[in-house]
Amino acid sequence: MIDDIKSFYWRHAQRITFFVILLLLWFLFSLFIPRFFSYANFFNLARRTAVVGVVSVGMTIVLISQGVDLSVGSYVALSGVLIGSFLTGARGFPELSIPLAILATFLVLGFLGFIVGFAINDLKVPSFVAGLGMMSIARGLAMVLSGGRIITGLPVEFTGFARMEFLGLPSLFIVLLVIMFGSSFMMNRTKFGRNVYTIGSSKEVALLSGINLRWNYYAIYIINALLSAIAGIMLAARLSSGIPSEGVMMELDAIAAAIIGGTGLAGGEGSIYGTMLGALLIGSLQNAGNLMGLDPFYLQIATGLVIIVAVALDQLRRQQS
Repeated sequence: MIDDIKSFYWRHAQRITFFVILLLLWFLFSLFIPRFFSYANFFNLARRTAVVGVVSVGMTIVLISQGVDLSVGSYVALSGVLIGSFLTGARGFPELSIPLAILATFLVLGFLGFIVGFAINDLKVPSFVAGLGMMSIARGLAMVLSGGRIITGLPVEFTGFARMEFLGLPSLFIVLLVIMFGSSFMMNRTKFGRNVYTIGSSKEVALLSGINLRWNYYAIYIINALLSAIAGIMLAARLSSGIPSEGVMMELDAIAAAIIGGTGLAGGEGSIYGTMLGALLIGSLQNAGNLMGLDPFYLQIATGLVIIVAVALDQLRRQQS
């Protein structure tokens, strides 16, 4: 019985440990921040976590495939600029309806995701380098297309969605839940999801199994880009503007959320639900820091420490298993 308990703990060490840490943090925050457990604050926490959570889902899929994509924060910024420009007709953009503006944004971001997948599979560029290059490209495009200015005047029909709620939950958090359940089903119940796990575990085994690496890599990075596009559109709706400087360091939060949730850097393993735990922990730290008026740079330090602890736990888990 004891051996079974130990085995279960080490299989889920990161998620169990950080779930306990999250509960302890909430307890400590409630002692120093009286309004932390208020409905209004949890509503705000859920709405803030939604954006990072959606980006983190895409990052989790990439990490499971034994890759890493540093361009997600820039994708978010570019998506906000694109949706804002299409909705307002800013800087010579055609003014489109909300559905067409979202579709146009998806097409652009999906193409950029395809470029990353093409670079990794066909040009044999390491995923880290391909993501780094696209991070610069997407951020540059956001600045060029916006002229370095914030795009305002988005229609109320678009921004109003971010202020809506369903069953007491923010609409943006509902979007996150839909994406979370859908992505978990995709990764655990479909051939594509099984292919991603196999590719992350061993490319050689994937090839011997008849898995088409090219199309799976394309799909992985296109899905990642589209999820970042959704996050960027959500953020633009919440802020009522497209901000070309948004999303800076969001890739760090996304990687941290995935690692906290048990996604290994070596690839081949990971959980969408675990990533949601990580996103909630990161969001709680940021939320509490804002309520206490802490310098955001301290929050970056805390996030970095959390990543180190998560990776250390992952290594311990591997040694014990």
